[in-house]
Amino acid sequence: MKIISFAGSNSSKSINRKLSAYGASLFENGSVESIDLNDYEMPLFSQDREDEIGKHPVAQQFLDKLQEADILVLSLAENNGNYSAAFKNLFDWCSRIQKEVFQNKPMLLMATSPGARGGKSVLEIAESNLLRYGGKIKAVFSLPSFYENFDLENNVISNPDFDSQLKQIVKDFKING
Repeated sequence: MKIISFAGSNSSKSINRKLSAYGASLFENGSVESIDLNDYEMPLFSQDREDEIGKHPVAQQFLDKLQEADILVLSLAENNGNYSAAFKNLFDWCSRIQKEVFQNKPMLLMATSPGARGGKSVLEIAESNLLRYGGKIKAVFSLPSFYENFDLENNVISNPDFDSQLKQIVKDFKING
């Protein structure tokens, strides 16, 4: 079983990348590949640029990478209550090639932030929006107050309640159905 893990962020210090990697590591019998949005950087999407460039080959590379997955683990960064510009731009380019960007792959959707809401605003948007683009969301997890609840040295959730909650979500995760 191949798991593709990534964060909806292009920050080199992304806390969502750390959370997605940890969440992906909890799946038993899974081979995890973590990808970085910085490897899929493109110019800001616009109709004019698409007319000039066509279907961007980097967007196709991202879609091809997602095609390899049995499970997607995505942790979204929240910028002003919404997707990060890096994620939204990649999403926009990809959706012009293939509407079902997430290809109906079973998905663990997560978010974290330094604040007490743990990225809940972006999760609410994603839960309704990604479904229309082939996001087969099987479970959702939010980790509030990242720096108080995540051990950066060991790359694990340090709060036993949140850690237990995520482990149960992964244990109950159903690929089919």
